[in-house]
Amino acid sequence: MEENSIYIDLSNEAFEERYELSLERVREFPGGLEGAAAEYFTVLKELSELCDTVRTSGKKDREINEALFYDVKNENYEKSFLDPDLAYEKLGSTGPLLSAWYLEYRGIIPFTFENRIKDVTVILETTIQLFNAFEEHMAALQAAAPSGEAEKKAETKLQDELKEIIYSYLYDYADEFMADYLKHNADPGSAFAADIVMNADLNNTGDDSYLYSFGEWITEEELGTAGIMAELPEETIERMAAAYVDGYINGFAMTGKDIKKKSVVCCYLPLGFERFMRAAIKQFEVAGLKVVLSRNPVHLINKKTSANIRPGFYGAFNKECEFDHKEDLAYFWGSKLKARKLKAAAAAYEENNELLKQFSGNACVEIFGAEGKAPKAKKHSPAFNKHQLDINKEYAFKAHETASRYMPDEEISFTIIAWPTPSIAGDRADYESETAFAAKYRELFDKFIEINTLPVDKWQAIQQCLIDALDKADYAEVKGVSGNDTFVKVMLHPLQDPAKQTNFENCLADVNIPAGEVFTSPLLKGTDGVIHAGYVYISGYLFKDLKIRFENGRVADYSCSNFEDREAGRELIRKIIFKNREELPLGEFAIGTNTAAYAAARKYGIEAKMPVLIAEKTGPHFAVGDTCYSFEEDIATFNPDGKQITARENECSALRHTTPDKAYFSVHTDITLPYNELLYIKAVGAEGEITIIENGRFVLPGTEALNEAL
Repeated sequence: MEENSIYIDLSNEAFEERYELSLERVREFPGGLEGAAAEYFTVLKELSELCDTVRTSGKKDREINEALFYDVKNENYEKSFLDPDLAYEKLGSTGPLLSAWYLEYRGIIPFTFENRIKDVTVILETTIQLFNAFEEHMAALQAAAPSGEAEKKAETKLQDELKEIIYSYLYDYADEFMADYLKHNADPGSAFAADIVMNADLNNTGDDSYLYSFGEWITEEELGTAGIMAELPEETIERMAAAYVDGYINGFAMTGKDIKKKSVVCCYLPLGFERFMRAAIKQFEVAGLKVVLSRNPVHLINKKTSANIRPGFYGAFNKECEFDHKEDLAYFWGSKLKARKLKAAAAAYEENNELLKQFSGNACVEIFGAEGKAPKAKKHSPAFNKHQLDINKEYAFKAHETASRYMPDEEISFTIIAWPTPSIAGDRADYESETAFAAKYRELFDKFIEINTLPVDKWQAIQQCLIDALDKADYAEVKGVSGNDTFVKVMLHPLQDPAKQTNFENCLADVNIPAGEVFTSPLLKGTDGVIHAGYVYISGYLFKDLKIRFENGRVADYSCSNFEDREAGRELIRKIIFKNREELPLGEFAIGTNTAAYAAARKYGIEAKMPVLIAEKTGPHFAVGDTCYSFEEDIATFNPDGKQITARENECSALRHTTPDKAYFSVHTDITLPYNELLYIKAVGAEGEITIIENGRFVLPGTEALNEAL
């Protein structure tokens, strides 16, 4: 340990007495406080007492779950201190900061369930410091002569003190929190969730009580998903798991990486899918890989504001709450905390070096079904300023640089698959019975099993026809129809040796399930035009009339019609699609071929519920931000026909060797246009034009079978 590093013993034994003392002090809340401050600290006290009841009694059931997650429910959220605007209304300028702390404080729930008493204790101790600052503030106000100016200064002083207390908590415990999280992602010995998955009675449709053991919010979505998992035939479960496991393993083969050097894989688990995950764990074990199931990050210091996929295992979540608190770190973020996080990350990787040598990557599972809705723009939600965004970019690059020393990109891989939850079937109230609702969910689930397990050989041959045509082109041209204003020219890389090289990857069911697209990293210079989506579902939010204009491959303008206020729409795009960046390049151009998914979405009216992972396969799509090969540009990748994919960078990522801080953006957001809004897609080259899609149908010879589903 370095001489100047901070080390705090976070073992449970060291914290048992501190936990009891802290809980005793918290039970004295609200003390001498009055009004909203007393209400706030009473809420925190009651939650700590409820968690202690769970710890001492072992009671883990629906009643407890309802109580623990009361404030997160949609109908209660805007009446709770979790809402920054409500917190401001009640507590004044300190409110939004305390709202952010309340979200961090709620980490005592999962930590109690995992018996991580150390984490609970440091959260309680920090809360006591905040409470003491409030008590001193109230005492000072009572002792001073009443004056508006004096009260204003006192409130500013209090806000600064509260911020410093939370900042110290983040700074002082960064080493432990980050090392702990990294270990839980790579160590098969972290068996909390895996033990539940492997030992619960998952075949009993009448008993879903095991779900309440995870310490996550459980709703009808998770219960309904577990119910259908219990009903599916074993061979169906095995087929679902095989698509997931084989996709992961095939991702290594595609890039020439040796999976036999590795022994651990981290799997993501949306709760309710335990039977699917149990089958996957067994199949991974046959392949020589032990599965780690870590929790979705809890501590603010570990959360990733730009993540498109929820990592780890997790239950239900409130999208408005996540949106409102997406940038809570903005209260504290700066060069000093960035340096602290980087130092803590380096120490965490070094501490877990032996574990990481065996780590192969992440096998991700995404869920979808809920209607995408635009979040409300909250006046008092924190937001990163430009300076902080620049620091974010620096941190992302340096953090990846550090991670790559212990987990080289040329040695690890990933995969991702998506499954629907019960809300895909719509509102239960629209059905005559729960049985009818469950039957519709089962019908839709069966359809997505079919979509996720398409015959790979058939799609490989069809997509090769597309690639052969596109490789003859200098550029591709995409034009919309019937109110779609898309008209864009996408420049393609010149091929030095067409007999051995290709621009497009033949994407089958490996790292990106399901099969059904060919994609490339286009050149930026000369790539111009507008892409327009009437409605598109991105990161859980529905965008209406989304338009992005490109000049020389870079975003020049953008808008959507989600709000009457144009700037509110642009702000939504910046936060959700651009991840708080504006000067983004076009990182990917692709043509989706999964017409089965497109037809299912149209038939059942679920277009707005489709995840990007599947939606991107249902038409041409464009990704803003980094290319698909970020940080892996120099790793040779080949298509099944043996040709090397050489279009792996653009003018931005090419800077990685000279000015790496300008090469990457930590953003890659896909925007898909449906077939029915296409007039044409053409490949244009020296030999003329080759039409690939015309009036929403594939017309290129060899691809006609894709129209069968349409």
